[in-house]
Amino acid sequence: MSIECQGKSSWPELVGVQGETATATIERENPLVTALIVLEGSPVTPDFRCDRVRVYVNENGIVTLVPAIG
Repeated sequence: MSIECQGKSSWPELVGVQGETATATIERENPLVTALIVLEGSPVTPDFRCDRVRVYVNENGIVTLVPAIG
């Protein structure tokens, strides 16, 4: 069984930008999701959710991984 999420699902163009800018862009481009800033290396739950995008940032608040629904 595969999960089909609606709307844009990943944002590779946001790697290297400020986390706050990334979350605003993600939520504007797909209003069905909530974007959450997560410090890289922080523990997260392994569950998959179509309404969540984790935005991984470094200690300077810069996006380090491609944000994607999950």
